[in-house]
Amino acid sequence: MKYNRLIALILITGMLFMFPSFSFSQERPAGKGVSPVLPPPSEDQKEKPSSQDIESQHKKLTKPVSMPIYVPPRRGAPVGRVGGGTRGIQYELVTLFVLVPDHAGLTVQEQPTLYWYLSKPVHHPVEVTIIEDQAIYPLLETGIPLPTQPGIHPIDLKDYTVSLSLDKQYRWYVAIIPDPDRRSRDIIAGGMIERIEPSENIRTKLAQADKETIPYIYAEAGIWYDALAAISDLIDATPDDAGLRKERSALLEQVGLSEIAD
Repeated sequence: MKYNRLIALILITGMLFMFPSFSFSQERPAGKGVSPVLPPPSEDQKEKPSSQDIESQHKKLTKPVSMPIYVPPRRGAPVGRVGGGTRGIQYELVTLFVLVPDHAGLTVQEQPTLYWYLSKPVHHPVEVTIIEDQAIYPLLETGIPLPTQPGIHPIDLKDYTVSLSLDKQYRWYVAIIPDPDRRSRDIIAGGMIERIEPSENIRTKLAQADKETIPYIYAEAGIWYDALAAISDLIDATPDDAGLRKERSALLEQVGLSEIAD
C-alpha cells in the first residue's frame, strides 16, 4: 500500500513539471458570454458635441421660460379703447375688437402691422381709417378684404404705402358697415398708436436676440404693437405651436382683452 502511494505521488509530481504553470491573476480572454475588460477612453477618444448640439443647448438655456410681460409706458393718462365688443347685425351677434391697450400703444416701425379681431365672417364692407390726432383729414381711409375665417387679422401698413411720423399719435379704427347709406349704424372699434425712436439699449438687445425672444424684449420695453406683431409672425410661421398662442393670449389678457385671449 505504501509502495502504491509513493508511485502515485511520483506520477503527479512529474505531470506538474510537464505542463506550464497558470497565473490566476491574469485576465481571462474575451470569449462567448464574457465581456473583455477595456481601459477607459482617453480625452481624444471621447465623443465631442457638434456645433449644432452646442447651439441647440444654448437656445434651451436662453429661451424664455415664462410668458411675456407687457410694461405700459409712462406717457400720460390712458385714452381708452373706442367701441368694440359684441353687436348685432341682422339678427346675428358679431364681436369686433382692435388689439390695442387702453392707452396709446407704441411702435418703432415706420409701417407697423395693426391687428383686429372678428368673431365670425361678415358679408358687409369693412373699412380701416387712420388719422393723425387733431388732424382733419385721414391719413388712410379704405376698405379692406373681408375675412373668410373668424379670429385675429392683420393690417400691414406696407400694403397701403402709409408711414407714421416720429413722436406723433394717430387714431385708427376698423368699421363694419351694415348700411353704407346710414353710417351711424357702423360697428366701430378703435385705438391709438404712436411711433417712437428705439433706445440704443433696445437696439442692442434686438440685434443679439433670436426670434423667440424678440416679443419679450418689445413687451418689457412697453412697445405694444411690435411685441404683438413679433409673436404673431412666429405663430404664422409655426401655426401648430400651442406655446406661442399661449404667449399671445398672455399679452392680450394683460391689456384687458381676455375675451379674445380665451
